[in-house]
Amino acid sequence: MPFDEKNARMDAPHHLILEDRERLTVSGVEEVESFDENTIVMVTCQGALVVRGEGLHIEKLSLDGGDLKVEGAIDALMYEEGRGEKPGLLARLFR
Repeated sequence: MPFDEKNARMDAPHHLILEDRERLTVSGVEEVESFDENTIVMVTCQGALVVRGEGLHIEKLSLDGGDLKVEGAIDALMYEEGRGEKPGLLARLFR
């Protein structure tokens, strides 16, 4: 289901827990748009989030609960401007 700002669960909790730059836990995940071992792009209840690093893999994904666990060498966490504005996100990724 694509992200729709009107239906966004703004009251849903959104947390990021980064441990030793190797383990990331994210809550409030609504959709994973794309992933490979260097980049994971997801839509959260607080907007689009891009995780960059090396050897990234999704350890656990539960869209029903909105939880995502990532392992690998995490270099950057970046929110896209605005809440759920996908065209800007894709344009930045493919520049």
